[in-house]
Amino acid sequence: MNVLVADMVITDPVEQRLLERENDVRKIFFRNLLVDVRIGVHAQEQGRTQPLCINIVLYMRADTAPKSDSFAEVFDYDQIRTGILELAHARHINLQETLVEEISVYAMAFEKVLAIRVSTEKTDIYADCEGVGYELTRIRAD
Repeated sequence: MNVLVADMVITDPVEQRLLERENDVRKIFFRNLLVDVRIGVHAQEQGRTQPLCINIVLYMRADTAPKSDSFAEVFDYDQIRTGILELAHARHINLQETLVEEISVYAMAFEKVLAIRVSTEKTDIYADCEGVGYELTRIRAD
């Protein structure tokens, strides 16, 4: 379902829902964060790392916009990247679903994050497929 807002079609359902309660929707995103992770349940996945592509969209509170060009006024996304890397490297993880959930919980703990879309994708599973992944979208309760 598309919603026309000021001559702009909104196709992102999370954005649409947030715009129903906020004047602005701001996003911080990580596109194709490549991490070598110890992940998987199969015997050939044990004891080794494999490449994982992580994508995240953080939907931020409107008050995260700076009033001046000052770093002190914005959300420091380094803390998200650092947290993701710590989660990804902490131990062997059996399931992509587990890592996605942990990333979501970590990011949603920041009060300025209204919603998150996070996905992981194993990029070397099948020769005839670019990737196999899992995605979660979570919106903070009103």
